[in-house]
Amino acid sequence: MQREVYLEQYKALSFNFIKAYIITMRPYLMFVSGITGIVGLAGNTEQNILKTALIIFASFLSYGFGQALTDCFQIDTDSISSPYRPLTQGIVSKNHFLALSIFGLIFCISVFVIHNPINLFLGVAAGLGLATYTYFKRKFWAGPFYNAWIVGVLCLMAWLSSGGEFKSINTDFCLVLISIFFGYANFVLSGYFKDVEADRVTGYNTLPVKYGRKAAAYVSDAFAFLMIFFGLLVVIEETQRINTTLYSNPALIFIFTSLVLTIIGQIFLHKVKTDEEAHPAIALVVHSYILQFSGLTLLRKPEWLYFLIVFYIGFNVVMKLRPVKNQI
Repeated sequence: MQREVYLEQYKALSFNFIKAYIITMRPYLMFVSGITGIVGLAGNTEQNILKTALIIFASFLSYGFGQALTDCFQIDTDSISSPYRPLTQGIVSKNHFLALSIFGLIFCISVFVIHNPINLFLGVAAGLGLATYTYFKRKFWAGPFYNAWIVGVLCLMAWLSSGGEFKSINTDFCLVLISIFFGYANFVLSGYFKDVEADRVTGYNTLPVKYGRKAAAYVSDAFAFLMIFFGLLVVIEETQRINTTLYSNPALIFIFTSLVLTIIGQIFLHKVKTDEEAHPAIALVVHSYILQFSGLTLLRKPEWLYFLIVFYIGFNVVMKLRPVKNQI
């Protein structure tokens, strides 16, 4: 009876339903996919404001819809590690959440497809990747990499939507994609540190579950190093491309800050002993990701400086408003 009352209160598209769905989307992490799309857009020169805004909007929402989709398949472990989430409480219909997530992802993919039809194939591949992620999360060797290629595809789709072509992919953009791959893989792996006990109980054989937090922290160090390393290679490539120095470029402030926060975040990660202690390190990983790719964006689009400052401030504000402070 109580469950029926809950479902009535959270019936599809009601105010309570939308509020619950937004919580599930994790708005503070939608800035991660947002900056991934933005750095992809920066690889081309088109300046159509409406088109650019629409692609950024689709990039931003893609994480939220994708996260809600994967949550529909991970209620078992989330019920232990994240009991605050609406799906784990059983107050919303899983099928309704699943349908809205699929519809939302179709909308996001459609935005990319409108601007470049080849994105249909990439978008479908990424969507199927999200739907099958839970299976690969159970494999200690696969989870971070499997999630990271999907985010790399998002960057590529944004790049193609802004006028890019496969035949014109250059070294600079390839380095950006590699940096994204390892940066996001590190975000995923560090995120596992807050769910170790729940994942162990429910059969998610993640790297921290299989080999312990210490070993996983060293792998995380490698991912973080590779994100920074390939990001610095982009800086070198860009410096050579425009035949100038970047000492006065605001991009370096973002990139240097990302480097500092990355080091601090990795130090924190090595000190994590329990799930409850993990969130400060994970938060720093997210900050460093957003800052690095904001900096790499500014190398190509210095005129986006004020927008990216507002973007980063917005991220911090939304982070402060998240419903549970020890969850990232």
